[in-house]
Amino acid sequence: MKIGEASRISGVSARSLRHYEDEGLIVPGRCGNGFRDYCQSAVDRVLVIRSLLESGLPVRLIRDVLPQLTDSASVSAAGTESVCAEFLDEVRSHRDRLAARIAVLSAQQAALDAYLRDARGDR
Repeated sequence: MKIGEASRISGVSARSLRHYEDEGLIVPGRCGNGFRDYCQSAVDRVLVIRSLLESGLPVRLIRDVLPQLTDSASVSAAGTESVCAEFLDEVRSHRDRLAARIAVLSAQQAALDAYLRDARGDR
């Protein structure tokens, strides 16, 4: 399918599809005229990518683990467990960094709230 149809089916813009290709996350086929040709498995992969990005994972981490998440036939069961364990460690680490950032932002918000209360004379 052409990029417009892949975009419509996946709910991802054509620009995002091209970006995913530039980042090495997907590799669409090419028609004789050079147009991109997306198969259903590429669209399925885009849905996984989108979900991971919406979860806040960085492209670097997605690029490193995506082949093992979407192409389990190419990896042995032991290799999959190892990759999954490493991936889960990375996800936990990312989550922990996110939680730390949230704590800092919450403290800053509380400080601003206190400042505004003081400035208005609320006690």
